[in-house]
Amino acid sequence: MSKQSKRREALVYHAKPTPGKIKVVPTKKYASQRDLALAYSPGVAEPCLEIKKDVNNVYKYTAKGNLVAVISNGTAVLGLGNIGPEASKPVMEGKGLLFKIFADIDVFDIEVDTEDVDAFIETVKNIAPTFGGINLEDIKAPEAFEIEKRLKEELDIPVMHDDQHGTAIISSAALLNALEIAEKDIKTVKVVVSGAGSAAMACVNLYVALGVKLENITMFDSEGVLHKDRTDLLDSQIKYATTIKYNSLAEAMVNSDVFLGLSVGNLVSQDMLKTMAKNPIVFAMANPDPEISYELAIDTRDDIIMATGRSDHPNQVNNVLGFPFIFRGALDVRATKINEEMKMAAVKALAKLAKESVPEQVNIAYNETRLTFGKDYIIPKPFDPRLIAEVPPAVAKAAMDSGVAKEPIVDWDKYRDSLLERLGSDNKIVRLLLNRARTNPKRVVYAEADHIDVLKAAQIVHDEGIAIPVLLGRKEQIEKLKEEIEFFADVPIIDPKSDEQVEQKNKYAQVYWEQRKRRGVTLLEAQKLMRERNYFAAMMVNEGDADALISGYSRSYPQVVKPMLELIGLAPGSTRIATTNVMMTERGPMFLSDTSININPSAKDLVKIAQMTSSVVKMFGMTPVMAMTSYSNFGSSKDQTATKVREAVSYLHRRHPDLLVDGELQTDFALNSKMLQDIFPFSKLSGHKVNTLIFPNLESANITYKLLKELNKAESIGPIMMGLRKPVHILQLDASVDEIVNMTAIAVIDAQQKGKQS
Repeated sequence: MSKQSKRREALVYHAKPTPGKIKVVPTKKYASQRDLALAYSPGVAEPCLEIKKDVNNVYKYTAKGNLVAVISNGTAVLGLGNIGPEASKPVMEGKGLLFKIFADIDVFDIEVDTEDVDAFIETVKNIAPTFGGINLEDIKAPEAFEIEKRLKEELDIPVMHDDQHGTAIISSAALLNALEIAEKDIKTVKVVVSGAGSAAMACVNLYVALGVKLENITMFDSEGVLHKDRTDLLDSQIKYATTIKYNSLAEAMVNSDVFLGLSVGNLVSQDMLKTMAKNPIVFAMANPDPEISYELAIDTRDDIIMATGRSDHPNQVNNVLGFPFIFRGALDVRATKINEEMKMAAVKALAKLAKESVPEQVNIAYNETRLTFGKDYIIPKPFDPRLIAEVPPAVAKAAMDSGVAKEPIVDWDKYRDSLLERLGSDNKIVRLLLNRARTNPKRVVYAEADHIDVLKAAQIVHDEGIAIPVLLGRKEQIEKLKEEIEFFADVPIIDPKSDEQVEQKNKYAQVYWEQRKRRGVTLLEAQKLMRERNYFAAMMVNEGDADALISGYSRSYPQVVKPMLELIGLAPGSTRIATTNVMMTERGPMFLSDTSININPSAKDLVKIAQMTSSVVKMFGMTPVMAMTSYSNFGSSKDQTATKVREAVSYLHRRHPDLLVDGELQTDFALNSKMLQDIFPFSKLSGHKVNTLIFPNLESANITYKLLKELNKAESIGPIMMGLRKPVHILQLDASVDEIVNMTAIAVIDAQQKGKQS
């Protein structure tokens, strides 16, 4: 057996979610006989023997380390009750999909046909060697308590009953933030709980760990208040039994600060809500109908802070905020259990994340103008992409600190990058750009700041220290939109059409007229042009009143390019301008040029486009590996459209021999390194991974980048303007907020570099 076989990686079959279906795909090659021999006989024998020598090698050679069992007997399916193992299977399959979508954890759902505690535990113990973790689901109380307790004691892998602890963790994070907003001390608040099942008990246990006093908690079940005289209480409930004999839930709620509902719908009336203390916190989490409806509650109390289990209201206490990320962190350090320290770390990570600026994609996903920390936003939204990089590291660190981690993490930055990569959201290059811009923020003038998306982007770059925004447009409209999105920072607002900037406009007009007076421009015409935002913005950059310019959101590309060429002009040594787009593809960032300017560039033009693109690629911290594309390969066509590419490559090889560029090449050969090596081993690109494509004309470049963007949903940064004297970048029509933010970072870095050159 070869050394390569001994290092055999796990052949993992995982669910790949697509709209309407789940596609199961292997993670390793399986096309050739050799691939199959490594996956099964005879190659499979080697890892089997390695695991036999040391059982811990199972994590090295198999999928165990990323595999969780979702196990239920169907005795307490949310909203449906005891429906049995078969009927619970759709719920368990759905749970498995959530594990995969949110944390890239593979899942087997297992439905066990027994209500006997011992038999259930024995079944789970017998199959545990297959899994890296066990998620118990929809098991009725009190059996759920014993099952979880014994499995945690008897297994050396993480075990969690999500119905208990998931709800507890998310509601605890919500409670911490709600108390902060209500300005209440956790040590003095009075808490009333409707429901005393497994989820409610887990919640109050965690609340007490956070600081709620035991004597300030009053719990009710279907028989009434948990009172010390009752003889039917479970062991887990006895410590919450009170000496006060409340005759009703309504009586207990008088002057209470917090209501936690995990019981039945429509249990709480308006009158009961009115008796609560100032700034009441109400978590009505019965599903599908809360203990009091959201609409009724907010109509009753203006000062209420409310959460429910429903997605159609603010502050949904959704377990998906917890279990995928808790297991992710536990698996990644090979934790032997999920302990209280790990749960508490998840609580604090979620609470902290809710206070940070919300990415625009989350606002869009939830049809919000701007989510901000407050009464209607006390916990993060489930589709917040930051969850994967925030919660698992907190959980993993807590596992390490509490001594239950078998494989501690050393490089936390690398770990966070790997978490983002798991979900295909590896925007490491974007993060590096943003961080680079933050090192020396520049003044960026936004020529269309009276559009809400442009203003949102300006707010983000201001809040995150990426740039110093200067806002151009109708002042009244900008101020109205600023108030709407709660952008209260004092930043310059300039309306070129108003009379407030007469002196500045006259100054710019004079300079422009001096430049263009021998080209048919009169002083009066120059003064009129300075009322146009793009001319005014360009002069701001020219005259040093701003460092960079962003425009193009609401106007066609040619309309915006014209004044930039007139006023800004070409950079020293440039003979023309061009653009490149960066596409975030599965193979990594790909640079495509020229996507917006040159309709049918000559061989000389292609040389300049390649040189300028090379500089941009380096600006991103990458080594340019460029393929000059065509429909032909290395002279297979004599047509002019192919020969001009060949001429450009020949020039670059002679004058810039260190540049990794070759062609003309068909795109599949450029991107498939094996094909290129096999058929054209002489190519300079052989053995290298191409990251840049230079196209022979605008048509092919523009079609390709938009095809990638729409069909593969590849994120795009660009078009990045190349060849201008000053940092000016023109957006595509209706660019998204994220695209504007990314282009701002490009503009800032461009200004940083041009500042060094001047």
